[in-house]
Amino acid sequence: MSEHSHDSTILIVGNGQAAAMAMQELRNQGYPGAIVVVGAEAHMAYERPPLSKNLLSDADAQITGLDIHPRDFYDNARVTLLLRKTVAQIDPQQHTATLDDGQTIAYDQCLLACGGQARVLPDYPQGHPRVHYLRTADDALRLRAALASGTRVAVLGGGFLGMELAATALSLGLSVDLIESASRVLARNAPVLFSTWLQTRARHQGLNLHLDARVVAATGLATADAPAPITLALDNGRQVQADHVLVSIGMAPHSELASACGIKVCEQTGGILVDSQGRTGSVDIFAAGDCATRLDARTGLPVRLESWQNANEQARIAACAMLGVDCAPAAFPWFWTDQFGCNIQMLGSLQPDMQLVIRGDMDAQAEQPRFLILGLLQTVPHFALAVNAGGDLRAIRSLLEKAVPVDADAFVQADALKPFAKKTLADHTSHYVAAS
Repeated sequence: MSEHSHDSTILIVGNGQAAAMAMQELRNQGYPGAIVVVGAEAHMAYERPPLSKNLLSDADAQITGLDIHPRDFYDNARVTLLLRKTVAQIDPQQHTATLDDGQTIAYDQCLLACGGQARVLPDYPQGHPRVHYLRTADDALRLRAALASGTRVAVLGGGFLGMELAATALSLGLSVDLIESASRVLARNAPVLFSTWLQTRARHQGLNLHLDARVVAATGLATADAPAPITLALDNGRQVQADHVLVSIGMAPHSELASACGIKVCEQTGGILVDSQGRTGSVDIFAAGDCATRLDARTGLPVRLESWQNANEQARIAACAMLGVDCAPAAFPWFWTDQFGCNIQMLGSLQPDMQLVIRGDMDAQAEQPRFLILGLLQTVPHFALAVNAGGDLRAIRSLLEKAVPVDADAFVQADALKPFAKKTLADHTSHYVAAS
């Protein structure tokens, strides 16, 4: 580890998943100095995935139940938490940060783990009693109260969060309409055949799904507490009536602080540009999590990933880089979601022109469907999607991580995937050794 004295200070801007992992990793690696964390919310760092699921559906669920670290962690790890505060300005030359209340913090190194905020539609103002955006735990509690009293919900956006919100609202017995401007849900993240399957399943469970549709007029929002419904007129001539509107059209990364002090921000993704170790273009300033963009090693294209795993991995790597410690490379990209009675997990990255191989039965109306989709490029797996088949996904993970060619027919017909993966990997290794 590079020399860090007990008098040194690492400042972490933000108090989400990446910040929580970074402070833990710094202490695990033996960092002896001060750790100061500045967070805008009033809460300790908490898990965000349950916000659209358990925290909404369980009236007894509390924010404290989502805490990433035990309450005594911060004292034991000697972490100074400055909550309900934000960093207004950073001076990279002076190594200082100025908070919104005028307080100045001198740092030796700084990690920007700023996260992001929900993208807002001007016609649907934040704070309106019948309009909801979900990014924070307080947002979730406000939405939970609304869902408890509402009967009809309109969701704008068919990405992962929008679909999770729709599924949760349906599970509460509400009438739900989801409006998506693209021709399918999960258009940026999943193959067409899976989007089609999920749409069928969602409709079977009662979701009113409006695809390739846009709202051209909204009435009923002017008087927030009026008993009249909100009416959304679509460009296809249909109308949707709702008591509450849930807007889920993506997240905007908090990169304005970095941009203001001269740190480069990616024009395509809006994220803070970092190298593979989380370093920005400014000395002693790093970034990790939803606010950070890196260049993909294979494609050279900028990538900003909004996922629990990515926040953990980028924070771990950045913390080690701050201390000059070697660490394991980032884990293979993995993402999960729960919706419409299914656990859905994705491994790797979806790419154009993949051969998609299906193992299992894609019965959208089954009580507990179970299947696995494998994406191959010239027999090499780069992507996998599992529905209620997490064990199968774990069994083949090494084949994706090591880019081992796969016999598609053998994959589909194998009695069990664990021995199949073991044999495939062994055969590949022996062939490689023999060839060399």
